Amino acid sequence: MSPPSSSSDRVVYAVVASTFFVGFGGGVVFPILPNLGEVLGISAFMVGVILSANRWTRLVANGPAGVLVDRIGTRTPFVVGLAVEGLATFGYVIAIRSATPELWFVVARVTWGIGSALVFATAYTITADVSEASSRGTSMGIVRAGITFGFPAGMVLGGIVSEVYSNVWAFALAASFAGLASVIAFFIVPETHVESTDSSIKPWDFETTLPALTVGLVNFGLYFAYIGVLFSTLVLYLEVESLTLSVELAGYGIDYGEQGTSGLLMAVSALSGAVFTISGGKISDAVGARMPVLIAFLATSCAGFVVLTLAPSLGAVVLGCILIGAGQGGVGGPLTALLADLTPEDRMGRAMGTNNIFGDVGGGLGPLLSLPFATAVGYDVLYALSAIIPLIAGAVLVAGIYSYTGSLSPTVEESIA
Repeated sequence: MSPPSSSSDRVVYAVVASTFFVGFGGGVVFPILPNLGEVLGISAFMVGVILSANRWTRLVANGPAGVLVDRIGTRTPFVVGLAVEGLATFGYVIAIRSATPELWFVVARVTWGIGSALVFATAYTITADVSEASSRGTSMGIVRAGITFGFPAGMVLGGIVSEVYSNVWAFALAASFAGLASVIAFFIVPETHVESTDSSIKPWDFETTLPALTVGLVNFGLYFAYIGVLFSTLVLYLEVESLTLSVELAGYGIDYGEQGTSGLLMAVSALSGAVFTISGGKISDAVGARMPVLIAFLATSCAGFVVLTLAPSLGAVVLGCILIGAGQGGVGGPLTALLADLTPEDRMGRAMGTNNIFGDVGGGLGPLLSLPFATAVGYDVLYALSAIIPLIAGAVLVAGIYSYTGSLSPTVEESIA
């Protein structure tokens, strides 16, 4: 197989830049809203609803988005989706100044969900279209890194800018970057996908093949534990344990509160995830098989939650976040590459829609369950139970792939065949 052309690389990097910048709007609310909820009179349950509203919206939007991609191609849905996410991010500014902030935050997150359904369905499909099987893990890893790192980069922006300037400035800056993302995509990303003759666009029209369901269930577990549990509870966990960061630069001491510290820790986790997303994909290409890499990084994610459970110190939290990020990131590239290996090209949009549905169920259930659960029984129990999730995901992955291919670790060639 021939290596990807320079034009293909250009498209992949444009997708990375677009998803990275627009991801700021998805993450900026996480270090701000839990604390802001008390100031605005928003209950903990309602904060959970707001944080997960975009994912519940995508449950309905992911199916049509995937079918739309297979019907009309990738370029228009990708550009429009980025623009919609930019408008949704600006909705946070309206929400914080409104007399009914709960309503406007929900509207913004729902709008974000519609835009991100289009972006996620197209980003991975574009990458699958322009990459060769022998380098697909690397390409998927690079795109996944852009998405993975953009989201928590928004958390850093939200945590630090909100403390140094204001919450409004943090939201407005994230909206500006989201607007830049759609401009990059409009001028660089071409059409890549083969159109389908299927004329139906229904929420329930998605892939039900064993590979799509298996990969989707793994994605469910990862998003439940990572986004739904860790990112939704970290700022409150730091407050309960009185863990904050103090940094001395050029003789000046900088003390970060819970919002700033959680934003930085999420960034550390995201950076770890971005590094191992790329390296995980490259390793799976070099080995010629996805399964060994996937199992190793699922075990890494489990170890991260074990560390959080055992030692409530800032150093332990940093290590735990690094390991969880590494596990989440290391799985991302090989997992989407595995799905692309096992899916016909003309069904790729639907397969990605299915995968996103499972991930959004996990990410949507996480905040709704983890915030009240932690309040009732404590964070140690919550994180201990979360450590089991990657192990269950690994068992599901092995069983599903073995049932479909007849091999515990099929090679890339065997998967495509």
